[in-house]
Amino acid sequence: MDKSPGPADQPAGAPTGGAVEAKKALRKELLALRNAMPDRLHRSELLQQVMRIWLLRREDTVIGAYWPIKGEFDPLPALHRWKEDGELLDQAQRRRIALPVINKAHKTMTFHIWYPGCEMEEDAYGIPKPKDTDMVSPTLLFVPCVGYSAGGYRLGYGGGFYDRMLGSLEPRPFTVGLGFGVGYVSDFSPEPHDVPLDAILTDFGEAWPVADISRPQR
Repeated sequence: MDKSPGPADQPAGAPTGGAVEAKKALRKELLALRNAMPDRLHRSELLQQVMRIWLLRREDTVIGAYWPIKGEFDPLPALHRWKEDGELLDQAQRRRIALPVINKAHKTMTFHIWYPGCEMEEDAYGIPKPKDTDMVSPTLLFVPCVGYSAGGYRLGYGGGFYDRMLGSLEPRPFTVGLGFGVGYVSDFSPEPHDVPLDAILTDFGEAWPVADISRPQR
């Protein structure tokens, strides 16, 4: 007798339909909270400060980031300041910033040099990307978080680009999630393909792995 597929018929580790819908609803709720923040400018300034302090302990010279969309935190001002600071060292250090370029057909992501005033063009998803700049391999990567949880887990938009990209890079860059505190999820259940981040920074400081940055003054 034919029967409708049930949980036992799902591939091992595959999320059920209910879990998929729950995650979609959670993503929608978190995006609404982020877009409704009344003190966005203040929160963004706090996170810029957290980023700049956190970067002081790093020796990277090539950092990958992202072009902010859908109310995401903008990491580029802090990174441009980081780049300029490198030029002011006693022994000037060449620092470079890179943004992702997504190949929609192959579902891959590479990183290309960006700088203020860099010529940009839209990718297949309508997101600005650097035009005709060199491809590089960042040793440190900042990624946007719709939500985040203990354990270093990140909730994104559901496309899986970062998870696939991180799984394919060797060596893997030190990967840091950036998001606002409103995105914290206390009962997030990671799926088998979810890759935990090395650190998560928010407007409250370092949320993962250890809160060792003093909370900024408000």
